[in-house]
Amino acid sequence: MFQRIVIILFLTQAFCQAQRFADQIPQIKRYTQSEVYDSVNGIIIFNKLIECLGGDSVKYNKAGYNAQGWNEEFYSSGKMLHKGYYVDGKLKVFKNFYENGQVERSFVNPDPLHSAVDVFYDNGTAKKKIAYYEGKPQKYYEFYDSGLPKIAVENEKEMKYITLKKSWYSNGQMEYVIELKDKKEKVFVEKKYYSNGQVREEGTLRLSADGQKYLKDGMWTFYDESGKNKKVEKFTEQ
Repeated sequence: MFQRIVIILFLTQAFCQAQRFADQIPQIKRYTQSEVYDSVNGIIIFNKLIECLGGDSVKYNKAGYNAQGWNEEFYSSGKMLHKGYYVDGKLKVFKNFYENGQVERSFVNPDPLHSAVDVFYDNGTAKKKIAYYEGKPQKYYEFYDSGLPKIAVENEKEMKYITLKKSWYSNGQMEYVIELKDKKEKVFVEKKYYSNGQVREEGTLRLSADGQKYLKDGMWTFYDESGKNKKVEKFTEQ
C-alpha cells in the first residue's frame, strides 16, 4: 500500500513538472502584417533577440530549449516573415520579409564588435543602412522612397562627435553638410543650402566643452535665395 502511494505521488509530481516545462515551450504563432509592422520603425519584434544591440530575450525551440541554427516564422497566409540563425537563443543573422515577399530588413553580426542592418521599403528600395560598433550606430544612412539620399551620418568610433553629416531635400538637392576639419581642435565646416541649390550660409563650428553642441565660431557668411545680398557675421564660441 505504502509503495503504491509513493508511486502515485512520484507520478503526480512528474506530471506537474512536465506541465510546467510544457508551459515554457513556445506555441506556433503566425502573424498578420498589421500585427508586426510599424509604419515608423518597421518589423522590430525580433530586435529583442539581438544581444549585441541590447536585446535581453531568448528564443526557445519547440522542445523548450534555446533555439539553435536556422529558424523560420510565417504570416497567417503562409508567406515567410522571418528567417534567422540563432546561437543559444540569440540572433546572429536574419532577414525579415514583407508579406509581398520583399525583404524588409537584413541583419548580420559577424563578430562581438561589429553588426549591420539594412532596411527596405516594401518596393525593395533601400530605406536605411546602419553600421554598428559595440552596439552604437557608427554610420547611419537614410533614403527617401524614391531612392534618393535623405540623411548620412558618420561618427567617430567612440561616438564622441560626428565626422560627417549630410542632409538632402526630397528633390535631391543638398540641404546641409557638416564635416570635420580639424580632429585635434574639434573644428568643423558647415554649409547650408536652399532647396534650389543656392548656398544659404557657411562657416565653421566648434564642439562645445561638454561635447553636446556644435556652435558657430568665427566668420559666417549668409545669402538670400538668389545667392545675392551677402551678409557676414562674426560669432564667438560660448
